[in-house]
Parts: sequence; C-alpha cells; structure tokens
Amino acid sequence: MTAIGWGQILLYCVIIVAITPALGAYMTRVFNGERTWLSPILRPVEIAIYKISGVDERQEQHAVIYTVGMLLFHVGGFLILYVLMRMQQWLPFNPAGQTAAAPDLSFNTAISFITNTNWQNYGGETTMSYLVQMLGLTHQNYLSAATGIALALALVRGFARHSVRTVGNFWVDVTRCTLYVLIPLCVPYALFLVWQGIPQTLSNYIDATTLEGGKQTIAIGPVASQIAIKMLGTNGGGFFNVNAAHPFENPTALSNFVQMISIFAIGAALTNVFGRMVGNQRQGWAILAAMGVLFIAAVVVCYAAEAHGNEALNALGLTGGNMEGKEVRFGIIASSLFAVITTAASCGAVNAMHDSFTAIGGMIPLINMQLGEVIVGGVGAGLYGMLLFVIVAIFVAGLMVGRTPEYVGKKIEAKEVKMAMLALLVLPLMYLGWTAVAMMVPSAVASMNNPGPHGFTEVLYAYVSQDANNGSAFAGLNGNTMFYNLSGAVAMFVGRFLMIIPAMAIAGSLAAKKSIPPSSGTFPTTGGLFVGLVVGVIVIVGGLTFFPALALGPIVEQLAQNAGTLFASN
Repeated sequence: MTAIGWGQILLYCVIIVAITPALGAYMTRVFNGERTWLSPILRPVEIAIYKISGVDERQEQHAVIYTVGMLLFHVGGFLILYVLMRMQQWLPFNPAGQTAAAPDLSFNTAISFITNTNWQNYGGETTMSYLVQMLGLTHQNYLSAATGIALALALVRGFARHSVRTVGNFWVDVTRCTLYVLIPLCVPYALFLVWQGIPQTLSNYIDATTLEGGKQTIAIGPVASQIAIKMLGTNGGGFFNVNAAHPFENPTALSNFVQMISIFAIGAALTNVFGRMVGNQRQGWAILAAMGVLFIAAVVVCYAAEAHGNEALNALGLTGGNMEGKEVRFGIIASSLFAVITTAASCGAVNAMHDSFTAIGGMIPLINMQLGEVIVGGVGAGLYGMLLFVIVAIFVAGLMVGRTPEYVGKKIEAKEVKMAMLALLVLPLMYLGWTAVAMMVPSAVASMNNPGPHGFTEVLYAYVSQDANNGSAFAGLNGNTMFYNLSGAVAMFVGRFLMIIPAMAIAGSLAAKKSIPPSSGTFPTTGGLFVGLVVGVIVIVGGLTFFPALALGPIVEQLAQNAGTLFASN
C-alpha cells in the first residue's frame, strides 16, 4: 500500500461527496415536475412522448398499478431483445456476419439486460451485431436503469407522503429519468470517452497485419455510447468480452477514474433526493454515511490483500503485490478500488480478473454482493435496498429500547417489516439454492474449470452475481450451457422482481399512513448511533447468509463427489 494509493481513494470519496448534493438537487426538481435549465429544450419532447403514448402525466397510480405497469414494460423489453438476438443474422448493421444467438443464450441474455444484471455468457464482439448492441443492449441499459430509479422514487414518495393512495406514475418517472437525467449525462460522457480513445463507429472490423506477419481482426463498433450508459446506469455489460479491461472500453488511467466516479454518481445522489423529498437532507446524509462506512471497510481490506500479495509468490521473491489478472496501466490500487466499486454498486463491469485476486481480495466483491449491494448499489436499487435494511434496523431499535418504531414520520409496523424481510431473504434463497443444485448436476460440475473450494467459489460467485443483479464473474466457469443459462435467468429474474414487489407493497402502505410528529419516544435517525445501527444490521443479516455459504462449500463438495460416484456406477 502506498501514499498514492490512499490518495486516489481519498480523492474518489471527496468527488463523490461533492457531486451528491448538486446532482441530487437537480434530480429532485426533475422528479417533482419542476422547471430545470433543460426544460426549454426537453419539455416539448416530453409532452410529445406522452401524447403519442397516451399517458396523462397528471394522473398518478396506486402502488399495485405502478408495479403492474413496470412488469408489463419489462415483458415488452424481453420480447424485443429476444427476437433481435434470434434474428440478427438477417438484420442490418452486422459487418462481422454474426449468426443468431442460441435460444437458451438469448433467453438468459434478454432476462439479464431487462433486470439490469448484464450477465454475459458470451463474448460481445464475437456474438452480437452492431444492431443488437445498440437497439437491444444499449436500449435496455437506459430503460432498466430508469426503472430502478423510478422504483426508488416510488418508495421515497411512500415515506414522504401521507394519507394518500398514490406513489407517482411509472410511465412519467421512466420518461423523465431517461430524458432529463440519463441522456443529458451520457451524451457528453460518451464524447469524453471518444476523446480518450474509445471507438464510436459503424465501420467494419479492421484486418491488421502484426509485426510477426500474422493476420489479426480488430473489433470496433459503436462502443463509447454503450460504455457511457453501462457505467452511469450501473449496468456493466461490456461491448467486448474482457469488459473494462479492454483498451477500447477503458484505455487510460483518466478514463478508468471517471468510469469509477460515474458508477457511484447517480446512486449516491439519490440519497440526497431522499433527504430532500422527506424534508430533511440530514436523513439522506445519514444513509450515505452508512454506505460510506461499509465502502471504506471493503476498500481497505481488498487493497491491503492485493498489495500484500500471495505468500507463496512472496517466498519466491516475487514481491510488490498481486498483479496477476490486472492491467499494468491500472495497477493494484485502481484494480482493487474498481472491484469494490463495481460490486458495491451492482454494476458488474470489471477492469481486472476477479478470479485472480487473492483469497481475501476476492472475498470482498463476493461479500459486497451478498450484502444486497446496498453500498450505494445500483441506480435506484441501492437506495430501496438500503431503505429495506433501515426498516429492519428501526424495528430492531424499537424492540431493544422500547421506543416507537418510526422513520421520517412514519410508524414502522409488522407489515412493513415482513415485506422487508421477504425481499431481503429472496437473495440467499436463490444463490444458495442454485449453487447446491449445480453441485448435484454432473453437467454443471463438468463446466467448472477449477476443482475443489475455488471451483465451488466460482459457481457460488456466479449465482450470487446473477441473483444480486451484478453481472461480474470469477470467470473460471463455463456458463454458456443449457443448465447455467436457464438457472441463471431464473436467479436474475427472482433477484430483481421478487425484491421489487415487496418494496412496492411497502411504498403503498407507507403512503397511506398519517405522518407522525417526532416525540420523546422517537428514535433519532440522523446521527452516528443510527448509522452504526444500520451498518450493524446489514452486517448481521448479511453474515447470516454469507457464513452458511462458506459452511456449505465442503458439505456440497462431498455431496457432489457422492453423486458423481452414483452416476458413474449407473
């Protein structure tokens, strides 16, 4: 560990904290329907969209209608993306002549992108045409990100409003998020990436001659436009197979740093939106502080582990830290910081091989995802995930000290706690369950490229990543099989929507409640005690799922060996 490394971490945190109130203030005005500096340009476009689609922006929706609209919206997105991939060989903008993706891979990928997971069981430059990359994948990057933000807004309105039955209008929220937030941020961002050296072209792949006289095909394409939204929308799916480690996705140290900032920017700003909407910005800062405590702890552990390196290599004189699987242009600190950020924020983009991290260094991304990715988290998803933990923390505090379980003027009762726990328990049920099943299926075990505990961890990481809608991988696993494509799709679908539905039930319940003024029995929720309580609840609840996963490894491995013997004997 070096002073330069700690300086990068400090600079990163300072920039995120500085961005939060400015972007939060702007987004609050957007989602409240107030005039912004972009309104003269974008308001006519917004009105035209509503007129064409038949949406009345003044008509708000009950939480149930809001949720149903969101689900139907994603059904349409799934069908469009699936058809595009199955028909791409007959569609234009396919200079490399890519054939149709297999049905199971198309199914997995379509589910992956509508759930903001962007898990990829394929190499982008060798599988997807330009049209599918643009009209299919990039298109869903915008809409899945906008959906996450819209759902977070609905839950925030549940806390902010009282004695009403509506939580907003899904179609209006998605439109405003895309039109006023995502596109205005992504356009200059994409131009910056082009300046840094990322391609943005519809030209054919380039045939080059190497110094040795060999032939090489260099893949290019409309890359910058996809990278901009993949980072800002915490989508993470790469245009190229090696993602942000590819020089055409992340060419310089500056582009790497800006990409890390963009991953956290909107998610952090949404905490400020929460504070502004509930009428107390300190509430938003308290949530961001809880996120920050977990983030700093994760960065310190991961950076320390990678900077220390491997004992076996150190004994051979190969000191200086673990550089295996890392790009020289980024080094240990930028790779470690990126790994923590991308798994804390549900992004899943990678600039290094997580599978090559040290045992402790690789454990941190896994823990980040198992905690529910609430350390800033995905755009929108991180905030509503954190608010679920806040509900549990407030209820626990009320039980411990005998105070009324209240939060920002709303009484937290049994219904809200049950829904919060239901949403939080969906994740471990999926990734522990599917990992156990995979260890019992011979074809799934055969896809493991590494034996023993590390191979098991690769399978566990895959399901945790998909269930948490992250998308990163240890990558020592061949995931493009019928079993992993179908089971992974189920994990992604459940991890996204079976967490959203209880959260929306909470939003509707809270919006209908009366606002309760603070009293002597109200637990304060803007100080250090509250931050510590929330962090403690997250760690405890996360530990209840993480440590069983560790204990499950040897048990499942033995079961797999027994099953293998049984199948062999038959």
